[in-house]
Amino acid sequence: MPEPRVAIVTGASSGIGAAVVRDLAQAGCHVVVNYSKNREGGETVAEDCRANGVEAIVAKGDVSSDADCVGLAGVALEAWGRIDVLVNNAGVTRFAEASELDALQAADFEAIFAVNVIGSYQMTRAAVPALREANGSVVNISSDSGFTGTGSSIAYAASKGALNTLTLGLAHSLAPHIRVNAVCPGFVNTDWMAPVFTAGGLAAFKERTAEAAPLQRIATVDDVAEAVRWLALGARSVTGQLLVMNAGTHLTAGELR
Repeated sequence: MPEPRVAIVTGASSGIGAAVVRDLAQAGCHVVVNYSKNREGGETVAEDCRANGVEAIVAKGDVSSDADCVGLAGVALEAWGRIDVLVNNAGVTRFAEASELDALQAADFEAIFAVNVIGSYQMTRAAVPALREANGSVVNISSDSGFTGTGSSIAYAASKGALNTLTLGLAHSLAPHIRVNAVCPGFVNTDWMAPVFTAGGLAAFKERTAEAAPLQRIATVDDVAEAVRWLALGARSVTGQLLVMNAGTHLTAGELR
């Protein structure tokens, strides 16, 4: 019987990351549940994963620190001796109106890029030797903001555009032994936008977003997790792809409303 595959998911204590790591556990993977601040959430997610009969380790780490990235890879290698899947999900933003250029400073760009782009690069680099041995895969959680330039802030959108380019570069340089792809959701049904809305305002925003989409819905964290699992564990001939998941909203560009 083959050994279970091993996955590391960064930023996995809540939201998309939590859904992804639970889904990979359901698929039979031992998992490293990474968190930076929310240990309680990470422990809860790990318990859910263990309920599927797999092993789960909760590991603190800030992906903007190269030493922490090396340490996270080491957690998986010490426990199981292999890494088959890396999901770079950890991400941060700074909410700012796009028209208010003074709302963002250089420090904001540096903090966002440190996690969303550099962190993904450093985490991938730390896992590459083991991923190469396993003929493994990397899935980056990006955003359709990287194509549209819109979102929580221009700095965030720019970081996701850079992450998309990083995905393409790594897919080229790490082939043929490691596949690298990205999932690029539009708005996802989480509390990501809660800091800029009242509870009622957030619900109304979600409703308007769904109504504007050709599929008349917004993606859920489970939708994203399903796509990640396919790219991570299947899709053997797929690399360098940026999978947009926005219920068809990109099809409405240029329409009068």
